[in-house]
Amino acid sequence: MPDATSVTYLIAAVVIAGLITLGLRALPFAILKPLRRSRFVAALGRWMPAGILLILAVVVLRDQVAADPGRWWAVLAATAVTVAVHLLSKRRALLSIIAGTACYIVLVNL
Repeated sequence: MPDATSVTYLIAAVVIAGLITLGLRALPFAILKPLRRSRFVAALGRWMPAGILLILAVVVLRDQVAADPGRWWAVLAATAVTVAVHLLSKRRALLSIIAGTACYIVLVNL
């Protein structure tokens, strides 16, 4: 039979871990209300998605060119197709991503 002290210790550890988890999950909602009126947070909401996508695009393009330097033209063409489709299709991201990916796959496999 397990020792009563170890069972009490385990129960206390689980309760403490649960309270910490609950607190960490509730904290963003508690601090969200005062931040809703912040101009800084509004600016972040406007610029962060584009900034994150730009960083992602640069990293992916750099890695693709570094992985196969002889096919830089395929990366450039697929990027141009992605941008063109995005701008011509009223900024439908999924459509532009699919078109650019398909273009890249076709060009690499030719």
